[in-house]
Amino acid sequence: MKYHSNNTSSFARASSVVFTAMLLGAMTQTSFAQGKETASQRRLAQDPVFEASITHLQSAQDAGRATSRSLVLAYLARIRAYDQQGPSLNAIVTLNPKALEEADQLDRERRQSGPRGPLHGIPILVKDNYDTVDMPTTGGTLALATLQAQADAFQVKRLREAGAVILGKTTMHELAAGVTTVSSLTGFTRNPYDPRRAPGGSSGGTGAAVAASFAAAGMGSDTCGSIRIPAAHQNLFGLRTTRGLASRSGVMPLSSTQDVAAPLARSVEDLAIMLDATVGSDPQDSSTVDANGHIPKSYRDGLRADSLQGARIGVLRALFGAAPEDAEVSAAINKALQQLKDQGAIVTDVTIPELDGLLSGSSIIPYEFKYDLGAYLQSHPGAPVGSLGEILARGMEHELLEAGLRLRNSVDLQNPKDKEELEKVMLKRSALKSLMTDVMQKNHLDTLVYPTIQRKAALIGEPQGGAMNCQLSATTGLPALALPVGFTEDGLPVSLELLAPEFAEPALLGLAYGWEQKIGPRRSPYSTPALVAGKAPGLRRIKPIVLDQPGDASVRVELAYDPVTARLDYQASARKVAASDVISLALQRGEADKPGPVVANLLRQHQKSVKASIVLQGKDREALLAGKLYVDFYTRSAPLGAGRQPLVLAD
Repeated sequence: MKYHSNNTSSFARASSVVFTAMLLGAMTQTSFAQGKETASQRRLAQDPVFEASITHLQSAQDAGRATSRSLVLAYLARIRAYDQQGPSLNAIVTLNPKALEEADQLDRERRQSGPRGPLHGIPILVKDNYDTVDMPTTGGTLALATLQAQADAFQVKRLREAGAVILGKTTMHELAAGVTTVSSLTGFTRNPYDPRRAPGGSSGGTGAAVAASFAAAGMGSDTCGSIRIPAAHQNLFGLRTTRGLASRSGVMPLSSTQDVAAPLARSVEDLAIMLDATVGSDPQDSSTVDANGHIPKSYRDGLRADSLQGARIGVLRALFGAAPEDAEVSAAINKALQQLKDQGAIVTDVTIPELDGLLSGSSIIPYEFKYDLGAYLQSHPGAPVGSLGEILARGMEHELLEAGLRLRNSVDLQNPKDKEELEKVMLKRSALKSLMTDVMQKNHLDTLVYPTIQRKAALIGEPQGGAMNCQLSATTGLPALALPVGFTEDGLPVSLELLAPEFAEPALLGLAYGWEQKIGPRRSPYSTPALVAGKAPGLRRIKPIVLDQPGDASVRVELAYDPVTARLDYQASARKVAASDVISLALQRGEADKPGPVVANLLRQHQKSVKASIVLQGKDREALLAGKLYVDFYTRSAPLGAGRQPLVLAD
């Protein structure tokens, strides 16, 4: 069955959407009914949270320009405008029904004793595989829609202790078992940079939500790229930490050996603030026993803008794509490598002959998934199902995942063959970690770099093409950071991945911060712009255009542009010209004094009138806003055109 982006999802998803809409409405009505909320409502007119950093939001609270309550309301307004309307990102599973109550308490605490720290009163979203006492933890599967944990995940607890408001939970690829974010509970999640495309996965809901300014930052999990791929596809910074730096307790597992839980953010400083709040030893997660000995006093305080000067960077060319479909990502990466050199970094190619052989077949997910998930479910009394096998037996998985989940459920570690294969995987993992550590030490490298993913985001319902390069960090346990470096011609983000030695997160953050400060790679998605009076901006009118030809022949064109959907509506009517003489009313891109290519034919041959719409892609959206889109009228009397006229936005 071929899937399309407008497919509806399950009854459970419909119920979830209704619940979310009711909750949004109830929160808004309740808050605005209170007298003091008139000012907060007015502040929403300026959309104070759009692309706002944690530091900016904290300063606004300190100065009395915002409260935690007003920030919650502002993010809710953006969710209401864009999650199930407009681009319909479908990034939110559920909202915290006590978010406003918690914000009020934090506002009182601020007035009485001051803020706890940089996250005081800041709304944060978490992936729906983190346990939360106030919201279900579904893992993105219909079978677990009512699973309610009795305690917060360790990192959720740490965020609340830091003063964050857990605003809600984000969609994910079902059971974290893929990279396109589709599930039996929530259907497809969309990429705000192109809603026809996937946001990556499995933390795709967090990636889309953070990119769209639904919260200040968000939490994801990464077993093989599940933080880094959504970061790559959403122009974010995403960190896979060293195994053992941060707790996974209370996070629904995919693989206990490969899982990490960590943040995604729009800026490096925000990422560091989130890391400062969440890392550390946890008695419930034995892998973190030595974590505290590797944590600096503050990741945030160690950021330096000149970190690229003299940095030694090795390029793993073997992980670049060679297919024609990989070319535009490779081109953006190569441009970024030159920019790193320009900023004083020492960039050299590194060849590792053994790399491919050790990487191949080094994932441990197939051998741990069903066992780790079963153990997690057994630890939650009242879980509606107790195993992956039961989910499959009830047919409660999304059909796109069925074959893969059944294959993983067939593994039996009591079977000598499967046990022997697992032992081979463990030997590869150990050898690869030693190899990569030695390569970096012997070449005196601060980091190794390669594309996070070799191709741009897949279309909704299609598999992700190109190699993902996620396994190198997942196999070795070494930290890796997805660094946004640019965009394809159609406006889709491209990311470079940085791999560093164990517990070298300060170095990774430092390099990323230096890049961010010098290059400034962040660009907000077109489909979720700043709100106007608390709502998505409406249609932008374009000044009517009349094109005259020799004699009395002419064409009148009226247009309007929807900045949220990139839809260009147009109505054209030709006068005093025979239909047989009409060749085209062409929409063209170019400079004022330099003709450019045809983007679309608004009137086609032998057509005198039309009322229709097209969706502008990437550079055509930019061209419209820059005044570089034109129309020209081509007829048999004027086969080279009547003279171009620009599309001019009226407001």
